[in-house]
Amino acid sequence: METRQKTILVADDDEAIVDSISAILDLSGYEVLFVNDGTSVMQAVKAQPDLILLDIQMPGHDGQAVCRQLKRQASTKDIPVIIVSASMDVRSKAEQVGADDYLEKPFEMETLQQKVFNLLNR
Repeated sequence: METRQKTILVADDDEAIVDSISAILDLSGYEVLFVNDGTSVMQAVKAQPDLILLDIQMPGHDGQAVCRQLKRQASTKDIPVIIVSASMDVRSKAEQVGADDYLEKPFEMETLQQKVFNLLNR
């Protein structure tokens, strides 16, 4: 039985970050979709990604508002969300909005891969 490739939506307005995350996830065998502002996330989730990496600081709606909205909607509440941020209190921000995990910038490639793997295989 063939397992379908997992799709990860990356929402970040920093092109360098998106490029490096995409490269890492691509190497790990995931399909990567990306948007660069919070407003586009709500459109992009219609593709039913398996996981969302969400930056807090973005134009349009910030990542916290987007995460809150995703976790409130029946169609998206079960999609795991990892909040990504350079801010010191990223952990508490992630907890406040119901994110499944968080990732502090700058991060190690292995940490990203591990968190993604853990959430997709829980």
